[in-house]
Amino acid sequence: MIDAGPASGRFITFEGIDGSGKSTQAKRLADSLRDAGHDVVLTREPGGSTGAEEIRNLVLTGDPGRWSAMTELLLFTAARRDHLEKTIQPARDAGQIVICDRFADSTRAYQGAARGDLREVVDQLHALTIGVEPDLTFVIDMDPATALARGLARTGAEQRFEDMGLSLQQRVRAVFLELASDHPDRCILIDGNRDADTVAADIAQRL
Repeated sequence: MIDAGPASGRFITFEGIDGSGKSTQAKRLADSLRDAGHDVVLTREPGGSTGAEEIRNLVLTGDPGRWSAMTELLLFTAARRDHLEKTIQPARDAGQIVICDRFADSTRAYQGAARGDLREVVDQLHALTIGVEPDLTFVIDMDPATALARGLARTGAEQRFEDMGLSLQQRVRAVFLELASDHPDRCILIDGNRDADTVAADIAQRL
């Protein structure tokens, strides 16, 4: 396991169901902090490093039934380990602010609960191979039907989870709400059912 401390750089993550606007808000926060003079690394999961981006292509494209929940979990964990080694931890050690679009909470929600009864395995793997939690997590909450319609309207091949339908998004949303409630020390719940400017202003104020 990587020695995660003492790291001087802060680690902020954005979580939420597909189409909730978290990627947009992560970028807006990164731009805002850079404008204020901070050294910021904006990254994403799965991905954020060369090896992790290769795994991203495996898990986010293709038939919805391509992988089992357990196989997905192992692939996501491998991608996260490479991302942590190559991007997140070096940036934090250098005193940079890391803003990440998704992290371990997404695995807890999708593979740990919504896609299979694997939450205990998710937490065991995380403790064994990752061992790092964000300093702060913004959970963007949004109506699943609206978010799904937005996600399906996007062009591109990375729609495997959107193609699994509304029931999955509803289950995932419930898990994110539970995680936010269980971890108030690091999670801030943000209402994403508003225009992007209002949401961004709320995040900046809460930060």
